[in-house]
Amino acid sequence: MTTSHTSPVLAVPSLFRRVGLPYFVIAFVARLPFAMMVVGVLTVVVAARESVALGGLTSAAVGIGTACFGPLLGAAADRRGQRIVLAVVAVANAAALVGFTLVVYSSAAEPFVLLSAFAIGATAPQVSPMSRSRLVTIIAERVPAERRSRTTSSTMSYESAADETVFVFGPFLVGVLATAIAPWMPLVIAAALILVFVGAFALHPTAAHVSTQRGADGRATSRVSELFRPKLLIVVVGMLGVGVFFGAMLTSLTAFMTEHGRPEEAGLLYGALGVGSAILALGVAFLPARFPLPARWLLFAGILFGGSLGLLWVRDPLGMLIALAVMGCGIGPTLVTQFSLGAAFGPVDRSATVMTMLGSAMVVGQAIGAVSTGQVADAAGAQASLSLPVFAAGLVLLAGIVNAVLARGGRTAS
Repeated sequence: MTTSHTSPVLAVPSLFRRVGLPYFVIAFVARLPFAMMVVGVLTVVVAARESVALGGLTSAAVGIGTACFGPLLGAAADRRGQRIVLAVVAVANAAALVGFTLVVYSSAAEPFVLLSAFAIGATAPQVSPMSRSRLVTIIAERVPAERRSRTTSSTMSYESAADETVFVFGPFLVGVLATAIAPWMPLVIAAALILVFVGAFALHPTAAHVSTQRGADGRATSRVSELFRPKLLIVVVGMLGVGVFFGAMLTSLTAFMTEHGRPEEAGLLYGALGVGSAILALGVAFLPARFPLPARWLLFAGILFGGSLGLLWVRDPLGMLIALAVMGCGIGPTLVTQFSLGAAFGPVDRSATVMTMLGSAMVVGQAIGAVSTGQVADAAGAQASLSLPVFAAGLVLLAGIVNAVLARGGRTAS
């Protein structure tokens, strides 16, 4: 007689079934306003104040605000829960966007414009890192150990692809709304999306899930010093390099296309980087477990750096398109790998803090890359500015090398 039974592992619901399709839809749309903010701020300032320089400074102010307060919001979410933190910042950020619009069109002095832009960044809902934090916590506590590595990789692949998609579509949406209606409309739409979808994200049942490693009073059982371990800090440095690359690449590409008399096509070309990155980011989920994370970082950062070297010889839009396509094959998988390493090296009961640290590092990098590249482009031309994405890609690769060396000294994450 043959006895049939169901494997306990196979009987465990998948992560997708645990959180449900509505969660992924809400979380996807909720991160769109963040992708609209920087470009939206730049657009409305240039239109209202007729100053590209002030537009660049206000965009940087948004990034600085996010960098300063993002990790603090993550720490607050770890301690008090995401629901209350997200509900408060959703209202505050929507108000900040509307307030900024009023300030820009008023006779207020430039410092007030910069201060209001800083407020936008400081209150920006950290949807992407908090989504990663929720899912990482659920994986760590409710997914069988033998499936955690694969599930984490798949989840980070999806999250990175979602980020890439909204950061390509967000600026496009800003351009459409600003052109078809008014320069201030993208910020008003972003405020409405925040109230509706970030509010829904805050109220979703997964927001109530808190790590079981936290005490009854909400305090973490891990030490704060665990956030500053070399293995985790080098991932933060790598994420900073990715941010510098994004900021430098978009700015230098805009300068390059402006010199070729086709500035309006810069966004379309940049899409080649974003689309390729998103597709390859999803592909990381299918890589075998025997291909460890440190090796993935080295491989894909190497592709990114190799593709960036082609920028030094690009002389026409077609050559630029090819270089962007090659770099897209490296940047998406590198992002997935870095977030996976962050999840592996960070304390589980501080997952929101860790993810906001990584996200903030990328935002700081974007501001540094955009501002410094703009200065070089103005002073020495577009061709000279294309060397900065090469430098940024080299930083990402160097951080990957250091990570691989550190991994040899302990347990290799996979």
